[in-house]
Formats: sequence, C-alpha cells, structure tokens
Amino acid sequence: MTSAGGGLGDLMRDPDEAIRRMDEWAAGFARKAERYAAAQEETERLRLTASSPDGTVRVTVGADGVVSDLVFSSKTRTMPPEELSRMVLETMRRAQAGITERVAEVMTENLGDEDQETRGVLLDSLRGRFPDPDEPEDGPPEPDSDPDPEPVPPSPASGGAATPPAAPTSPPARRPGGIDPDEQDNNPW
Repeated sequence: MTSAGGGLGDLMRDPDEAIRRMDEWAAGFARKAERYAAAQEETERLRLTASSPDGTVRVTVGADGVVSDLVFSSKTRTMPPEELSRMVLETMRRAQAGITERVAEVMTENLGDEDQETRGVLLDSLRGRFPDPDEPEDGPPEPDSDPDPEPVPPSPASGGAATPPAAPTSPPARRPGGIDPDEQDNNPW
C-alpha cells in the first residue's frame, strides 16, 4: 500500500528521486554541521572581562570560565592578602556571570531558532555553573550553629570498643625571621 504524496513506495519506484532526496537530506545535515562548527569556533574565541569596583583587579575569562588574564593595579601592594583574594574571586565570578548571555547571543547569530531544546539545556547548564553573583542563591540557609562542630564518634558495633577520633593536625609552624622559603615564589613583588 502506498500513500499519496510521495511515500516510501514512490521512492522505491523512482531511484533517482530517492537519491535526490537523500542528497538534500545529507546537504541539510552538512549545512547544520557548518553552523554548529561556526558557533563553536566563535564561542571558543569569547573573552569576558570584569573589573573590581575600584579598578584594583581586572579578570578576563573564556567561555569555559577559565581565567585567561589577571591584572592588578599598584593598589594591590598595600592590600591585605585576604582582601585581594576576595576581590579576585568576586571579579572573576562577575566576568563568568556574563558567559551564558554571550553564548546565547552566539547561538542566536549562528543557529537562529534551530534546536531550542538543545540550546535550553546548554544555557541552563551554563547558568548553573556561572550564576550571577548579584542574585541571591536558592541554596540551603546558612547554619546558625558552630561552623566546626566537634565530631561525634560512632557507637561501637556489636559491643566492640570505639576507635578514638584522629587528633587534629595543625599547619606547620612558620620559620622565624621572615618569609617561608616555600612561599617565596608566590610573592608577586
């Protein structure tokens, strides 16, 4: 039984038509692959840069979120290391927060409205990896209790003696008289 309008039976009777349709189908896939390749190439070239509010730190990341450039102003010489670390991480997160929007723009330019479901999954994944640092997180609330509670040893199974918890280890003491030689290479000045 053949259906009206060019079913499989019609293709079997006309091998030239079957070849033509398969060629069109293959050409359509080739064009689609070219559009995806162009989107991938453009995405790989993306660079997003953010600066700290006072301009002390500037961070550039790629579309994968990896830092490709980090620039400090001279103000960093007088900053406490903890403050500088916090500023670098905040600035990096702000640069990363723009990744989703830029990738969405590249996909729209190269793919138009094609494959909305795939695009949605990809962009949701990027939003999860690189959330906007200015938006509140939907995570669990911060605990109000002691951040480092003492561990409770497990009760002995079947009447045996409990193993005492391991003694806490403290970091090795710094050498008196200046910079630890192991940290000397980490000094940016």
